[in-house]
Amino acid sequence: MVTAVPKVDLSALAMTLTLGALGGIVAQALRLPLGYLLGSLVITGVIAAAGWRPLGRPITLPARLRMAFVPVIGVAIGGAFTPAVAGQALGWWPSLLALCLYVPLAHALGFGIYRRGGLSPKDAFFGAVPGGLIESVQLGEEAGADVRLLTVLQFLRLIGTIIAVPLIFWAITGRAVGSASGVAMVGAGAPLSTADVAILIASGIAGVLVGRKLRLPGWIITGPLAASAVAHALGWVEGVPPGWLIAATQVVLGTGLGARFAGVERAMLRRAAGLALVNGVVALALAYGFANAVHAVADEPVTAAFLAFAPGGLAEMSLIALSLQMSAIYVTAHHVVRIILAVGLAKLGARWVR
Repeated sequence: MVTAVPKVDLSALAMTLTLGALGGIVAQALRLPLGYLLGSLVITGVIAAAGWRPLGRPITLPARLRMAFVPVIGVAIGGAFTPAVAGQALGWWPSLLALCLYVPLAHALGFGIYRRGGLSPKDAFFGAVPGGLIESVQLGEEAGADVRLLTVLQFLRLIGTIIAVPLIFWAITGRAVGSASGVAMVGAGAPLSTADVAILIASGIAGVLVGRKLRLPGWIITGPLAASAVAHALGWVEGVPPGWLIAATQVVLGTGLGARFAGVERAMLRRAAGLALVNGVVALALAYGFANAVHAVADEPVTAAFLAFAPGGLAEMSLIALSLQMSAIYVTAHHVVRIILAVGLAKLGARWVR
């Protein structure tokens, strides 16, 4: 049976991307942290949540377009993989082990917050899962929870973390972070020949196909990351995706996240936003506490450890690490493990919550 591909309103898509790009450009010009990502997210999110229709068109961005850009992050991170990084990975086990405590603790605290906020046990349990947005919503649906509420709570967790983390770094350092401060990625200075471009594209495509076939966790990133790491380790290529492509990826990801607020009931959004805000503050404070406890033994700066524990999305947290030139492979590895743990514990708890 062939599933029909839903039609895309090209004029609405063009308008949405234009707004997202303008928001990103303005935020970047103001030297805000991760301007392209946050600017596009905020402008499209506000318009979508308000129900406005610029030029009579809705805010929209197909999930498959967003997914098409995600492998760029994996390919770029793979360029940072060096023998030195491989050696450092052996010392990451204390912070990876700490995730086994952080994930259930963050879930339990979130569950308590949502229950005190008046949510049902099912909504509170699956809404508080600190990772695996799609999986947690699916598990909640199977258990009879409110799918719309779960989706909003999970997206607010993800988006709140994406917005808060760069701002926290900005507040701590007193200056812009990422590309706004002139930070360049590893390999960004290497010129790209036609052959290099072909190898990077092939790494992304092959990584996605093999990663999906092997069912790798977060295969849309981890597959291209592994393929790119192999290509760089073998000396086939030195460069990484150019800065303009990373900026475009930020705009598409941010616009896609903002577009998710289209059609959300305002009453539900207000209720969920208050609860998600409290839960987000608690989760980030907990992440900072764990980061302070493990960063020395993992031989990573506390900022990298904090980013590794922050309960955001795999693609977005990896992109932030990439933009901050901050142990991107370390951060990505921890978020893959966090999602596996979060979804695994949610599956185990699903029987109890029923």
